[in-house]
Amino acid sequence: MKHRRNFEFSPKMLLILLTVICMLLLSVSVLFKDATRPFTSIVAAVVIPMQDGINSVGVWVSDRAGSMQSMEELRTENEQLRQQVEDLTRQNASLQSDQSELEELRSLFALSQQYVDYTKIGARVISSGSGNWYENFVINKGSDDGIAVNMNVLAGDGLVGIVTEVGHNFARVQSIISDDSSVSAMSASAADTCVVKGNSESARRDGVIDVTYISKDATMVDGEELVTSNISSKYLPGLKIGTVSGIEMDSSNLTKSAKLTPVVDFQHVDEVLVITQLKEVPAGSESAD
Repeated sequence: MKHRRNFEFSPKMLLILLTVICMLLLSVSVLFKDATRPFTSIVAAVVIPMQDGINSVGVWVSDRAGSMQSMEELRTENEQLRQQVEDLTRQNASLQSDQSELEELRSLFALSQQYVDYTKIGARVISSGSGNWYENFVINKGSDDGIAVNMNVLAGDGLVGIVTEVGHNFARVQSIISDDSSVSAMSASAADTCVVKGNSESARRDGVIDVTYISKDATMVDGEELVTSNISSKYLPGLKIGTVSGIEMDSSNLTKSAKLTPVVDFQHVDEVLVITQLKEVPAGSESAD
């Protein structure tokens, strides 16, 4: 039994055959233009729309590729801009911090110039305890820096408080708004004496503390400035405390009471000045505060 042999075109033969067919069609189209016109119209009707479709697809693919490239470029540019914004934000925060510190140092320098007769050392608040009010706080200077108990502490425009505890590299300060604070004071103009008492609740609620033991005959008036008095046993004289308001006679008709608005913002105490000298009180004298 003979095996039937399949006839196969080689690629070379197929190319030759297609070439011959194309040449024949070309010759026919040249020699018989009128005969091939219907065929040409049919071909045009079929091929031209196909070409338009292929061109449209090509344009769409090209536009899509360009769009994808543009999107990738935009992503890269956006990432670069985002990084620049983060860098500028950090730089701005650093500049604001530096500006704030510079303003605090300028304020301390101005405060130091008000009390040139006293030797002072600058310190930073490192702990304020609980809450946002600086009733008691800790500074980063201690006995190694010459700090001692009962040294007066300044900030803002005047008196913050007094040192109550000292370690080698820290000190604790009790502010004048603390309930345990009592400062012998006087009016800056008439030298009418009184006592400034801490009142933490009133300080938080209304921003004021108490003034007591004002003489019934005192000429002290609302808006007058109070400073530490000469008779204080712990506080050096002449330190600004605040302005008095709401002066009224006590029920005993022997003394007056009032409120005091401190010159220091006790919600924002970052840098302080410690006066490194103690009030000298003669032995046996009575303590005023």
